[in-house]
Amino acid sequence: MASIRDYNVVEQFNSRLEEIRAKLLDQAMAEVLNDRAAELCQDHRQYMKSVLDTCFKKCKEDETMFDMIHAYKQDLKEKTSLLKEKSAEQLEVVSEIEDKEHHKALLFQRIEKLKKDQARNRELIQSQNKANKDRLKKLNKCKDVFQKHLSLEIRKIQGEKLQFVFRNISRKDPDMVHTFLLQLDAEGVYHIISCDPPLEKMAHLERRLQDTNNFSAFLANVRREFVALHSGAKMA
Repeated sequence: MASIRDYNVVEQFNSRLEEIRAKLLDQAMAEVLNDRAAELCQDHRQYMKSVLDTCFKKCKEDETMFDMIHAYKQDLKEKTSLLKEKSAEQLEVVSEIEDKEHHKALLFQRIEKLKKDQARNRELIQSQNKANKDRLKKLNKCKDVFQKHLSLEIRKIQGEKLQFVFRNISRKDPDMVHTFLLQLDAEGVYHIISCDPPLEKMAHLERRLQDTNNFSAFLANVRREFVALHSGAKMA
């Protein structure tokens, strides 16, 4: 019986040793695999970094090359255009040298055309000046009428502008001023530069003035709109 027990002990001991050996072997293999996997991951990262660096460098080189090609094309285009211009200029000079009489005739034609253009421009300027004088007369007439009856003051502002100052608009404050600034351009067209207080219908009134050229009606309409501002404020 003692020998049987000794045999069992030996078997158990051997079995225990085999388990320990297998466990240690598994641990060793796991460590080796983990270390190898880490090495492979590190190698892969380094490889990918090297590939990315190479691609980035290649992209930079390609961009530089494309920029150089574009610059060369642009330079070639400019030089080609310059050569065409020079060639055209040379042909023009040669043509002028070969045909002086024709050139003189062209010069005379241009001079005559300039004279005619200047004459037309003088007539146009005179006509515009006359029209502007007529408009100024109407403005002065309107000024007298409105100053007398509607408490309107007209001031000449620097830059060929006129400021129209209305009073007696508000019953509560008769001295309160309502103004707009007007300019007459070289073609005799009226332009409203500013309006205080602003009028919603001022743009419409300006277009109507340009269409009808009735300045008295325009001033009356502007005054009516100023009065309406206070009437609207009372109603509100």
